[in-house]
Amino acid sequence: MLLFSGGQTRREAGPRSEGLSYWIVAEAADWFNITGDVRSRTFTEEHARDSFENLLFSICRFYELSGHYPEAITVVSYNLKRDRFKGLHRMALHYPEERFKFVGTELPAAAKGAKEGEARTVAAFKNEPYGCGGDLLLKRLRRDPFAVGAPHAPSRCPDLTELIQWCSPYLYSGHLPWA
Repeated sequence: MLLFSGGQTRREAGPRSEGLSYWIVAEAADWFNITGDVRSRTFTEEHARDSFENLLFSICRFYELSGHYPEAITVVSYNLKRDRFKGLHRMALHYPEERFKFVGTELPAAAKGAKEGEARTVAAFKNEPYGCGGDLLLKRLRRDPFAVGAPHAPSRCPDLTELIQWCSPYLYSGHLPWA
């Protein structure tokens, strides 16, 4: 299964999610000539407002679509986010390292200040691993211009209800289906 993740984070894009935008690009590019029926195995997660929510909500979306949690996860993002995903986010979710893969892509040349911004974001997630306080919470609120919020109801992702609601600088210690 392939999931494109991201919410309606920019007012100037209108009420179009990042996840849907990626799907539209793949469709327009004829799924990049990948053999097999990729289109029928591709879905969107359209509520995440930051990288932690991209990962967590994608796990929930996988469960919604398949009835079970993923046995392995591959994240595709910019190379400079590797440590954030493989270290901080994966660890906050207690997802097994041997079942978590990161595929990095190069930053566009126009991404000025990205390294400095990544350093600030990593520092913030080290203090707030679930992104629910301080600058990270403010960023989530700014990246929700249409007031969509985080919709994952307990019935949609039952084993992760406590984790989704967890807001602490300390790592979650409850039961997780993959731990």
